[in-house]
Amino acid sequence: MSVNAAALAKRSVLEAEGDPRRWFALPVLLIGAFLPVLDFNVVNLALPAIRQSLDATSSDVQFVISAYAATYAVFLITGGRLGDWLGRKCMFVLGVAGFTLASVLCGLAWSPGVLIAGRILQGLTATVMAPQVLASIRILFPAAEQGTAFALYGATFGLANIAGQILGGVLVSSHPFGFTWQAIFLVNVPIGLVAIAGSLLFLSDSRADHGQRLDIGGVVLLSATLGLLVYPLVQGRETGWPLWMIIMLALSPVALFAFIRFERRLTSRGGSPLVDLSLFRESGFAIGVAMALVFYMLSSFYLTFSVYLQGGLHLTPLDAGLRTLPFAIGYFVASFASAGIMQRLGPRALTLGFVVQVVGFGTVILSVLGATPGYLEVALLVAGLGYGIVVPSVIKAVVGGIDQRHAGLASGVVISTFQIGAALGVAIVGGVFFGRLGTEPDLAAYAHSFAVALGCNVGLLVLGSVLSLWLPDPKRLGA
Repeated sequence: MSVNAAALAKRSVLEAEGDPRRWFALPVLLIGAFLPVLDFNVVNLALPAIRQSLDATSSDVQFVISAYAATYAVFLITGGRLGDWLGRKCMFVLGVAGFTLASVLCGLAWSPGVLIAGRILQGLTATVMAPQVLASIRILFPAAEQGTAFALYGATFGLANIAGQILGGVLVSSHPFGFTWQAIFLVNVPIGLVAIAGSLLFLSDSRADHGQRLDIGGVVLLSATLGLLVYPLVQGRETGWPLWMIIMLALSPVALFAFIRFERRLTSRGGSPLVDLSLFRESGFAIGVAMALVFYMLSSFYLTFSVYLQGGLHLTPLDAGLRTLPFAIGYFVASFASAGIMQRLGPRALTLGFVVQVVGFGTVILSVLGATPGYLEVALLVAGLGYGIVVPSVIKAVVGGIDQRHAGLASGVVISTFQIGAALGVAIVGGVFFGRLGTEPDLAAYAHSFAVALGCNVGLLVLGSVLSLWLPDPKRLGA
């Protein structure tokens, strides 16, 4: 039997039965999903301490967040492709190790410039680490177990979101080992070391064809496309939308057209493109990506709700984080139930999740405006239940049916879509919120602005529910 035949036989066995160490590998992989999301959120509550300690300007502290977010969004697809080509275990270990070292640099930063450099390095190494998680789940688990694995992945997202909002306040306030804001970065070190040891012990390697080379031209053009789009979205509102940022946005579709043309020409010559555009002809993939983009614009909810609670109700950062607990609890519980719901309803599970969110967030709006006083916590719980159904279900819908050769690429596309959706949500819906707020707002102004912004999100969720109706049947999704 040839080497290729043996590899194909091994792949067939793993696809049918799953890797024997998969349930030991899954917690290790989930650490790789937890850390990037945690570090995206945990910094917010530490910004005042960072500014005071490092004598940083407002622009510096804004860039501490945006440098990470922009770098993470721009290079995710490239990171997924590297895992396909060079081996997902290797890339995962390198990504975790690099992220851990970058966290040390951030925690020991002595100036705003060093901290920003550390954040950029965190973003780069996260793009090497994060796409391998979904891709490896797709490879290691048989179809019958993927729903459960994706549900745990979705629950990890929820846990990381809420941990980021609460843990930041706890660590900065409690001063562990004499640290203040530094602790939010240094806490990654023991977590990273556990992930490295666990991946070496339990994680099996997988990759696509060995003969492929990295498409440098594709990397440059795609990075330019996403950079021209994401950077203005992240920084635009804070800088007042200068003309050069608007020009960047206008050039992003031009760069996208150049990228698509380059990839098509490379494919026609028999090369190995960074993004195999045939993926978007897969039934449900393009619709799933569009749905993921619309859905993740809901990330603006965290921003607008936090500003409403702290600016309008004058809650502390920690108290504001605790107010999101009903949403997080609903999210976490529904994530575990989503596998069974997806198995029973197929893609209609997504429709159900979107509708439940519309009901929950619609009631939140009414509660904030005083029409249903006392129902805010229940409404947040309901919205969280819908959110927890959608996250793992949309991941399975997009990634579950993709050929294993492109698992890393598809994972990178999905996570990158999430990040771009988050940036779009903050820029567009956040812009609506602050535009309505005015210069000297009172509680009524905060409540009205939050209700209008959340109403925009509800409209997007309705659009997501319509898109979910176009997804293929359950058999196509492997449910």
